[in-house]
Amino acid sequence: MSEPAPLTQLLHAWQGGDADAFSRLLGEVHGELMRMAGSRLRVADGSQTISRGDLLNEALLRVMQGRPNWQDRRHFFATVSTTMRNVLVDHARERQAAKRGGDFARVTWTLSAIGEEAMDADLLTLDQLLTRLKAEDERASEVLQLTYFGGLSRQDIAEVLGVSVPTVDRELRFARGWLEQQLDRSLEA
Repeated sequence: MSEPAPLTQLLHAWQGGDADAFSRLLGEVHGELMRMAGSRLRVADGSQTISRGDLLNEALLRVMQGRPNWQDRRHFFATVSTTMRNVLVDHARERQAAKRGGDFARVTWTLSAIGEEAMDADLLTLDQLLTRLKAEDERASEVLQLTYFGGLSRQDIAEVLGVSVPTVDRELRFARGWLEQQLDRSLEA
């Protein structure tokens, strides 16, 4: 059996209690994680008031608290990507609650404020649809998330998921079509 990749070794060392392994791990993947955070914020269409550094830090804090049983690079990036999405969804929910009197601040309503609320609602709708897609086709959901929210290339996704690039392309076409169909249905309703 071949030796695990260096990233997988660091994940296992961190899981085993080696605090220094986490620092080395972050040093290895920090740039890639920042790109993922930037991609997440771009998908959120600029409606978020959170920086990519704050998004990454919050996601890493949540991942550290959960202490998953790390399997490999794929598991790590999928977990961080999903956690970033959850941070953005929680942030959108908090903003919507605050706009409805959650913090009792007086606000002058403008068109831009209404636009932000609509974008928050769109993010929440997208989150619900991605959850449904995951139940229907988990790999297609992962490919879609890693493409749009993770900002990974098709080649990187193939490597992370352990599949071929044509498989990534097929899954992405299916996921895009499924998502478009669901969005069309929600607009008709």
